[in-house]
Amino acid sequence: MSFIRLFADFDGRIGLGRFWLGSATVALALLAIQHVAPALFFFQAEKVVAFASAFALFPWAALAAKRATDRGSAPLYGIVLICAIVLPDQVKPWLPYAWAPSLDTVSLIAWLFALVDLGLMPSARGLQPLAADGTDAKADAWTQPRSHAPTSIPSTPSP
Repeated sequence: MSFIRLFADFDGRIGLGRFWLGSATVALALLAIQHVAPALFFFQAEKVVAFASAFALFPWAALAAKRATDRGSAPLYGIVLICAIVLPDQVKPWLPYAWAPSLDTVSLIAWLFALVDLGLMPSARGLQPLAADGTDAKADAWTQPRSHAPTSIPSTPSP
């Protein structure tokens, strides 16, 4: 998987190693911007850092979507987790001060879910294949009937 596809594509799967490598890359880039922006942009540094933080939501969401798919969940699950981690800090300035502890709690709980589910749990590749191999793999997964074994009710002995 190419570097650009890792951070810009929401389709596919990635393992734990690539997820952590990608997350560390985004975090280090943000940290570098936070430290370099005051020297380069002087009075506009706060705006540059805010823009970079908002922009970092996209690659983190792409990483989480691919990792959630690898875990057997929907990609939207990973995107929602990342949004629940990042967006409460962005909403705080527009809400009363009393909301701050609640938003911090939501962010912390989402961060813990993401850490455990996306960052620590093994891949579910062997457990739940998403689709069969072939050209119409996605169509076949939805159109082929599932085979169910007939259930029978055991007979009860008469007295």
